[in-house]
Amino acid sequence: MSTVEANPELSLDEYRGELLGYCYRMLGSAFDAEDAVQETMIRAWRSQSSFEGRSSVRSWLYKIVTNVCLDMIESRKRRARPMDLSSQAWQPVEASLAHRQPEDTWLEPMMDAQITPISADPADITMGRESIRLAFVAALQYLPARQRAVVILREVLRWKADEVATLLETSVASVNSALQRARATLDERGLSAGRSYDPLDDDQQKLLAEYMAAFEAYDVDRFVKLLHEDATQNMPPFELWLQGPEDMIKWMLGPGIGCVGSKLKPLVVNGAPAFAHWKPGPDGKHVPFAIQVLEINEGKVVGITNFLEPKLFPLWGLPEHPDDDR
Repeated sequence: MSTVEANPELSLDEYRGELLGYCYRMLGSAFDAEDAVQETMIRAWRSQSSFEGRSSVRSWLYKIVTNVCLDMIESRKRRARPMDLSSQAWQPVEASLAHRQPEDTWLEPMMDAQITPISADPADITMGRESIRLAFVAALQYLPARQRAVVILREVLRWKADEVATLLETSVASVNSALQRARATLDERGLSAGRSYDPLDDDQQKLLAEYMAAFEAYDVDRFVKLLHEDATQNMPPFELWLQGPEDMIKWMLGPGIGCVGSKLKPLVVNGAPAFAHWKPGPDGKHVPFAIQVLEINEGKVVGITNFLEPKLFPLWGLPEHPDDDR
């Protein structure tokens, strides 16, 4: 009897979280990652009778999930951030909502709790946060599909070159060459200067508490004092790309005025401090609106990404209303 047949629930479901993290890094979408893991589980169940135990269940699942992701990448376009689009340039506030792209254009966020084991070693948690930062995941999308897999398996999951070669049915030399080319591409892309999030850092927690209080009070003067002079803001699915406190003020008092009276809830998303954002609806009741992901550095907010994706709330188990207990 195979390991899968002996205890299928333990053998498959215990890997769901790490497979979801792998798929997210590969695909740049929380929803596509969920679909890929579900398809992987279906394929695994269908082929469990052929699993002979010559490799570990984990390696077997990663081979299946990698093939699923490679197939999905072939049929989908690369996801990006507004600042990554080749034609994207800074836009004045008055034109900020003039252009939008389909949802599948944009990189989507991922909540850390969905993919980080509760009992993980602190060093692994730090590595995990760095490897799902928006800038890193966005940079991965510029790599050919198999190079993405090599980088994630070798650099993030710490697989050996021969293990990756076996999974991809190629040579160790090819794996090493792919990794070298991928590293060069990632270096060219560069990464954000945002500081790694540390929930035990008192200064960071103070900044986040001030941010939340200022935003909920919609105290614009107090809010912009928390921003770096070159702070940026973007808002997928719009091609919104603003820079500097002056733009932020114009936005908040102009197109963004509907956010007066909003409520926030702290989260950790893409290895960074974030907030679930509910705004008042037409009847005055709060409704899911966005996920705000921040970049912070040297005691200031250097970047704000507002993902206007209310459908993320049920996916992540967030309540319909900010005061709900569930």
